[in-house]
Amino acid sequence: MGEPGEITSLLRRLRSGDRSAADRLVDKAYPELHRIAEGHFRHERVGHLLQPTALVNEAWQKFVALDAVELSDRVHFLSLCSRLMRQILVDHARRRATHERAVESMRIDDRIEPDTLDLDVALRKLEESQPRAARVVELRYFGGLSVEETAGILDVSAETVMRDWKFARNWLFRALSRRTP
Repeated sequence: MGEPGEITSLLRRLRSGDRSAADRLVDKAYPELHRIAEGHFRHERVGHLLQPTALVNEAWQKFVALDAVELSDRVHFLSLCSRLMRQILVDHARRRATHERAVESMRIDDRIEPDTLDLDVALRKLEESQPRAARVVELRYFGGLSVEETAGILDVSAETVMRDWKFARNWLFRALSRRTP
């Protein structure tokens, strides 16, 4: 795994226009990106078409296509990549849901289990009233970051992260429970 200082240095080189730094960055960051992708799949259905390696590759393609991204360090880079992975999974779930609706022609199921789409909807609603708590969920749940790393990104104390984490988990549980009989 690349040293945090090395990843930060490569990000600075990339930001200053050194496109060769991108190849070195992906090589150095790949183990951490793969770990984050595996974390995302802990919450996905069994038999998902995407796999962690494919998710890392798609997130990397989205990352290199971004213009004028200001990333200060390794943790911000990993946080952004985690967010990109979440977006990819949500988009994939939407396409899958659209396809299933077309193929199964309005199959009605009495049970609605929280999945990536349900969680995304609930997280967006939480973000409207408690944006920092929603960001804590994104960084910890989806990104697999520690309390300390999350606190560093959000520039708050670890205790604040834990309060937000507890609040957000309870809020999401209630919101998802209302959607699932």
